[in-house]
Amino acid sequence: MKTAPVPGKSPGRRNRALPLYVMVAPAVIIVGLFSYGAMAGIGIAFQKFVPTNGLFGSQWIGFSNFRTLFSLPSIWGVIRNTIVISLSKMIGGIIVPVIFSLLLNEISNKYLKRTLQTMVYLPNFMSWVILAGIFVDILSPSTGIVGRIISSFGVKPPFFLGDPKLFPATMVVTDIWKSFGFGSVVYLAALTGIDPALYESAMMDGASRWKQTLYITLPGIASTVILMTVLSMANVLNGGFDQIFNLYSPSVYPTGDILDTLVYRLGIQQAKYAISTAAGLFKSAVSFVFIVASYWLADRVAGYKIF
Repeated sequence: MKTAPVPGKSPGRRNRALPLYVMVAPAVIIVGLFSYGAMAGIGIAFQKFVPTNGLFGSQWIGFSNFRTLFSLPSIWGVIRNTIVISLSKMIGGIIVPVIFSLLLNEISNKYLKRTLQTMVYLPNFMSWVILAGIFVDILSPSTGIVGRIISSFGVKPPFFLGDPKLFPATMVVTDIWKSFGFGSVVYLAALTGIDPALYESAMMDGASRWKQTLYITLPGIASTVILMTVLSMANVLNGGFDQIFNLYSPSVYPTGDILDTLVYRLGIQQAKYAISTAAGLFKSAVSFVFIVASYWLADRVAGYKIF
């Protein structure tokens, strides 16, 4: 007498899933080596690290490297710059894509709509190495197109990349310009999930386009906005190393230097591996706290769960 197969225990199902496991195995191995295996280097932050002695041969000195790090004259200014630039990018990176997606959604001509969407999405694929050269030429006070336009009005053009007062705002604006196209795609996808019957009912009741946006569209994409905000909280201490490294100079260190660029100079240029590791570990620890807090707030305030 044959017994009925147990649901979920079919050997055939396991064999069908085997190619999928084999396909994903290289990615899992790479993540394990470079993301988790590299975490062994955290111990350098608590050592008087000597490269010739290695990780296990260097002397353990506890939190001495952290005390040295926080005694640096520029450390608190660097932390302030990191938070200001990161939060400004995060806020602008949410508001601008939402506004653009709402405006783009109102365009009825599908060809114009697709063209505009493609144009604003293309910069997302360009590296900051390329964009830095473009912005240096555009924002040059003497030869750049922006400087020439301002000079035509009889005003001395500002040095956007050399003035400490203007540099943070320049970093925020250029970063939003580069990335808001991707965010608009996410919100446009969320807009397609709103029931058209809601708009039809609102129009029958005499609601204007502004009222429809306020009471139907914005609540309809609220969960997506919350999700993107929560995910961006992980970068609260990530001011954008690749962007700032390619655009900054010593003249803007007081307002443009961030934790990542400080770690680069300490670790790569000055070979202070232990202190730079301590700075990186401090940044990771604070980011972890912000991630946990943002998940908790999303659940408490909006009833939204990531996991």
